[in-house]
Amino acid sequence: MTSNLVSARNLRFLLHEWLDAAELTRRERYADHAPEDFDALLELSEQLASEHFAPHYRASDEQEPQFDGTDVHVLPAIGEALRRYAEADLFALGAPAEHGGLQVPSTVATAASMWFSAANIGTLCYAFLTQANASLLMTHAAPKLVERFVPPMLEGRWFGTMALSEPQAGSSLGDVTTRAVPQSDGTYRIFGNKMWVSAGDHDLSDNIVHLVLAKLPDAPAGTKGISLFVVPKFLVADDGSLGERNDVTIAGINHKLGSRGTVNTAPVFGDGTFTPGGEPGAIGHLVGEPGRGLNYMFHMMNAARLGVGAAATGTASAAYLKSLDYARQRPQGRPLGVPATEPQVPIIEHTDVRRMLLAQKAYVEGALALVLYCARLLDDEVSLADEAARAEAATLLGVLTPIVKSWPSQWGQESTSLAIQVLGGAGYTRDYDVEQHWRDQRLNPIHEGTHGIQALDLLGRKVLADGGAGLMLLAGRIEATIARAREVGGRATVHADALKARLDRVGEVTLGLVGLGTPEKMTANATTYLEAAGHLVVAWLWLEQEVVAGAQEGDFYDGKRQAAEFFFVSELPRIDPMLDLLAAGDLTSLEMRDAWF
Repeated sequence: MTSNLVSARNLRFLLHEWLDAAELTRRERYADHAPEDFDALLELSEQLASEHFAPHYRASDEQEPQFDGTDVHVLPAIGEALRRYAEADLFALGAPAEHGGLQVPSTVATAASMWFSAANIGTLCYAFLTQANASLLMTHAAPKLVERFVPPMLEGRWFGTMALSEPQAGSSLGDVTTRAVPQSDGTYRIFGNKMWVSAGDHDLSDNIVHLVLAKLPDAPAGTKGISLFVVPKFLVADDGSLGERNDVTIAGINHKLGSRGTVNTAPVFGDGTFTPGGEPGAIGHLVGEPGRGLNYMFHMMNAARLGVGAAATGTASAAYLKSLDYARQRPQGRPLGVPATEPQVPIIEHTDVRRMLLAQKAYVEGALALVLYCARLLDDEVSLADEAARAEAATLLGVLTPIVKSWPSQWGQESTSLAIQVLGGAGYTRDYDVEQHWRDQRLNPIHEGTHGIQALDLLGRKVLADGGAGLMLLAGRIEATIARAREVGGRATVHADALKARLDRVGEVTLGLVGLGTPEKMTANATTYLEAAGHLVVAWLWLEQEVVAGAQEGDFYDGKRQAAEFFFVSELPRIDPMLDLLAAGDLTSLEMRDAWF
C-alpha cells in the first residue's frame, strides 16, 4: 500500500540507484552491515512511524504540553511512541559501535528518519535532540562524562537538550550571561536563565541532560568566553544511579504556532528552588576546555542544521502526498469544453492542480536529494580511506550546510502552502492535516540559525574560507555532472547547458561581491545569494537524478524526468534576477534608515 508520508520507491532510488549505499558496506567502518540491512531498517522505520508516530499527530497538536507550575506533562502517546523507538534501538542508530551504537551510515539513518519526520516531527524532536546531545559528548567530553551520561541516552532512558539562547541574547550567543562558578570538587555551579529550549522539561524520561552555554568568572567578552557544561535534571552518581534533584527548573513554556508536541521551555538554572548538596546553584560538569563551548556546540548545531533540513523535507513530503491523495479522490468540475452533462472528474485532471503537485514533487524530491547527499558527505568524512578525500568531504559539507538547512525550510514552506491550495477551502480547515504541516513547517526557517544567519554563514564565511576552496570543490562536482548529462543527450543536455550558464554566473557574481571592499557591503544581499546558490545546487541534484534515470522505462522514471524538466524550466530561471541584483552591488536595504520606515 502506498504511504502518504514518504515515497518508499523514491528512497530506494536515491539510496541504491543514485548514492550506491551498498558501497558503504565495503568500507571498514560499515563492514558489519549489508545492503539488505538498510532495506530492513527502512521497512521497520515505515512501520513504526505509521503505527506509533502518525496516529497521535493531530492529538499532539490539540493537546499540547501543560505546565502546572512544577512539572510539564506531555501527551502519553508521545512517550509510548518514543518507547517503541527506543525498543528498536533507534536512539543508537548512528552512534559509534565503541559506545554501544549501531554505527549505521548517516546516509541510511537519515533516510530512515524521513519516515518519522513525515509522521510526526513534534515527537521525533525529543529523539533527535537526544542523539545530537550524545554525539557531542562522545566527540568532545572526557571519557568519564561519556560513560556517565551517554549510555542512558543511547538506550532512550534519558533525553537531551541544548540550552543556548537567553531572553536578552537571542541568536547573539556572545551576549549570554549565564554564569559557571568553579567548585572545589571540580564541578561548577550554574546560574542563569535560558530561553527557547526544546524538550527542556517533561515526564517522558527518567532524566534530562542539558548542554548549557555559560561563562566562567574570568571569561573574556564575546563568544571566546563561552564554555559548555553538562547539567542534568537529576544528579548522577558514579555508579549511574540517580540522586537528588539538581537546581534546574523552568519559568514557563512557550505556546507555539506549530510543532506543539515538542515542549518549548524557559529553563532557570540555580535560582535556589532546589539545593543539591545543601547549596543553591545547578551542578554542572565542564565539557572539554574552557572557552571552547561554542566550538563544541557547533558540532551539535551543524548536525541540527542537517536535521532541520531533513525535518522540513519530511514535513513537506507528508503534505505533498496527502494533497496528491486528495487530488486523486476529489471530484470537481470538468475539463475545458466538456459539457455539464458529463460526470465531474478528479481535480488532478485540472492542469493548474497538476502544476501545484508537480511543484511540490520538485521541491520535496529535490530537498530529499540534497539532505541525503549531505548525509553521504558525513559518511565520507569519517569512513573514506584516503585522508585527503575525507578532508574534501568535510570542506564540501561546510559549504552545503547552510544550504541544506535553509533551502528545504524555505521551499518546504512553499510546498506545504501549495498542498493547502490543492485542497482549496478544505485545506484551510483542521479537518485535514495539511494546515498543521504548514504550521509545523514555519519553524524551520527560524530555529538552529535563522534564514538570514545561514546566509551570512554561507557568503560571509564558507564561500571565502581557504581561498574559496569549498566553492571550487562544489563547482567541480557540478561540472562533472554536467559532463555526464551531456553524454546522456536529449533534454539532459539542454538542462546541463542551462546549469553551466548559471554556475559560471554565480562564480562571476561571487568575485564581484568580494570586490565590494567591506564585509557589510559584500553581505548586504547575503540572503539573495543563499537563495540563488540553493536553487543552483538543487538544480544540480535534479540533473544528477535525471542522469541516473536515463532512458529507463516506467511511471517512476517518467516522473523523475518530468520533475527535472519542471525544475529547469520553472525554477532555475528564478535565480537570474537574483544574480542581476547581486552583480549590481545593490545597497538599498543597507542604506535604509530607521526613521524612513
